[in-house]
Order: sequence, then C-alpha cells, then structure tokens
Amino acid sequence: MRSGNPPCGPIGAGGHDQSYERIAHNAWECGVASVYFSMDVQIFGVKKNPETRKALRFFAERRVKTHFVDLTERAASLGELRRFAQKFGVSALIDESSKRFLDRGLRNSRMSDDRWLELLADEPLMLKMPLVRQQNRLSVGLAETEWSGWVSTA
Repeated sequence: MRSGNPPCGPIGAGGHDQSYERIAHNAWECGVASVYFSMDVQIFGVKKNPETRKALRFFAERRVKTHFVDLTERAASLGELRRFAQKFGVSALIDESSKRFLDRGLRNSRMSDDRWLELLADEPLMLKMPLVRQQNRLSVGLAETEWSGWVSTA
C-alpha cells in the first residue's frame, strides 16, 4: 500500500491503485474511507482525566487521526487559549471544581479575561478538559454529539 495516497484516489493511468480496489468497492465506501484520511483532531488534556480519555477513545474508534497535547508536559499557548476564549468565553474554560483551582483559592477572585488566560496558560490543570480542535471547529469538555457531527460532515 502506498503511503500518503487516499483510498480510491486517482494515482496512475488506471485511476486507482490496485491495492485500494479491495478496500472500497463502491462510492459510499470510498467516501467513508476518505473521511478517516482527511480529518485530524488536536486534543488538549491530561491522560489521567476521564473526559480526555473518553475523547481519545471516541476519535480512535472512528479512526480519526489525533494529535494529543498532554498539558502536564506542555501547556497550551496563550494564542491557542485565546481562540477557545473567543468562542466560549474565558469562564467556560475554567474548571472551578479542579483541585488546583480550589488550592489557589480563586473561587471569589475577580480578574480580567487577559489575566485569567495568562493564569490558565501557567496553570493548565485549571482548564476544563478536553479542549478539542478540528480546523476551525472547537469544543470544551466532553461533547460527543458535536464531535459526531464533525465526523459525519468531514
């Protein structure tokens, strides 16, 4: 099988690579197979978080390529957090029930959105997880129905 070629895609004079003929026998199978090769998702989270594990399993079951960013090893950039905050608001990104949030005593604190984003960039364990991005589509937390829509329209 040639790497980098989509199933059912034109390759040579015959139009299809012979090894792909066995994969897709009709147009429907070809369309479904191409979804798995064209869609990729970026997931920000922590391996210990159950919602993050559910998100990883959800996309793995549908053979969607995922790029996992473990927030304990590498925090999300300020620009990436701004993208999520523009769509959902900063308060939607904060996990007020997280241990880190409670340990810092931030329940009654009032800060500007920029200050909250800086704090979340420094303390990624206060984020609601997982943060999922697929091109310009975004989600915060466990959103399987939304992800299903992404997979079906890809």
